[in-house]
Amino acid sequence: MPRHALRLGGILQVALFITCYNDTLFPECGKSVVRVLERLGHTVEFPAGQTCCGQMHANTGYRDEALPLVARFVEQFAHAEAVVIPSSSCVTTIREQYPSMATELEERGGHAGLSRAVHDLLPRVFEFSEFLTKRLGLADVGAYYPHRVTYHASCHGLRALGLGDGPVDLLRAVGGIELVTLPNVERCCGFGGTFAVKNAAVSGAMLAEKVRDVQNTGAEICCACDNSCLMHIGGALHRQSTGIRTVHLAEILAAEEGDPV
Repeated sequence: MPRHALRLGGILQVALFITCYNDTLFPECGKSVVRVLERLGHTVEFPAGQTCCGQMHANTGYRDEALPLVARFVEQFAHAEAVVIPSSSCVTTIREQYPSMATELEERGGHAGLSRAVHDLLPRVFEFSEFLTKRLGLADVGAYYPHRVTYHASCHGLRALGLGDGPVDLLRAVGGIELVTLPNVERCCGFGGTFAVKNAAVSGAMLAEKVRDVQNTGAEICCACDNSCLMHIGGALHRQSTGIRTVHLAEILAAEEGDPV
């Protein structure tokens, strides 16, 4: 049994909610989450009936389409000791919107007890880095990543979840890493889901500022807790042929000495 699990007083049965975004576009992210958690000695399961959390629907006016997804999420994860999600925007949706959405579903009939089930489940729902730092109390997860890295703090993680220095503390403990501070780290990258589509000019201007800041660090890698931000930033970095890659925090923490990184 890994020393981390022993130090933390036991093994947890962790359920992974991968999010539709990662499932569709960034499958390595979920694999990396599993690798980190299993290295720490925890058991990871993947409920096969999971779908979308409803963020896209709820945030763009399709509340009726979002409501059934609340019940679906609870049905899939109510039994879990902990639910780990590598996306702060999805965790924010679950924490901030599920209570009122569950109440609305109950009022419409057919979902008796859903509000109570949501209330009971929410304390066990964690963003990935939050689970490591706040639930497990860890910084060093045994990772090795010999690259110059800068960290972008996504808006939901920074402002809604209050992740604070947790992700940076995890990165500081990685062996071989050279961590450099991103100027104006508190600034949004301009993605914001459909914001980037509906307000393309503003989003593009915000993105240009973020990319300049990333380049000024001299980093090889731009890291974040959300692949949505990384897709936005990474697209611009690629189009400008900067040579800078974007990598989710989980992939860095999953890396070990000897891995081809």
